[in-house]
Amino acid sequence: MYVTPVQRKFLGPVLALLQFCTVLPLGAPQDFEQFGRRSYLYPIAGYVTGGIAGGVAFLIPDPSIRAAVALAALLLVTGCNHLDGLLDFGDGLMAHGSREKRVQALTDRQIGAGGVAMGVTVLLLAYSALVSVPHLFWVVLAAEVFAKYAMAALTAWGKPFREGIQSYLHGFSKPAFPVYAAVFCLPLLLTPIGWTGLAAAAGATLAALALMLLLARRLFGGVNGDVVGATGMITFALVLVVLALAGTGAA
Repeated sequence: MYVTPVQRKFLGPVLALLQFCTVLPLGAPQDFEQFGRRSYLYPIAGYVTGGIAGGVAFLIPDPSIRAAVALAALLLVTGCNHLDGLLDFGDGLMAHGSREKRVQALTDRQIGAGGVAMGVTVLLLAYSALVSVPHLFWVVLAAEVFAKYAMAALTAWGKPFREGIQSYLHGFSKPAFPVYAAVFCLPLLLTPIGWTGLAAAAGATLAALALMLLLARRLFGGVNGDVVGATGMITFALVLVVLALAGTGAA
């Protein structure tokens, strides 16, 4: 099948994004710089990961099992990369002492009690919210898209405190990238969630983004890849909770 130069210019960055955000078998590795220069594409990954997770659980009748399967599918398709960032962030958040000690707890390879507590708390919130929304597919899809939007915004606005994936992506980013990323969230308006639910989800996303920016700057002096991944997980759970409380998907 012939692929036009325009299609190739778009497909390359999207494939690089999906190879970064998922463990899906997508052929030969793409040049990561293609995505690095277009990190505003993050929400596209949310449609893929959220669609897969919601789709896998869609036909399961029992609400509690359906919620657990959706979360398990999401963790599997993402390779637990963002969960790993959440656990590291929990360790850094709960560490005592100087900024250097917090950064060390954030970036070391060990997972402590703070990381376990953070992971359990966020996953329990997500699970509890998913149990209460009958139309789980659309809710998971929206939560994942908003989570990836928060990651795109933090990538652009979060000043790195060390060399790594965040400094690499941030170096290509422009302040307007979050605006571009917001455009990719607009298809959510076509879902049954409704304007009220989406407005509440957008507010929760911006609140999570602002909180994570503040905490990262105060505790670590900036942002790294772990903080970005943690932001995605926290935003996902917070959006689910807000949509559940708003009655989204109620029969």
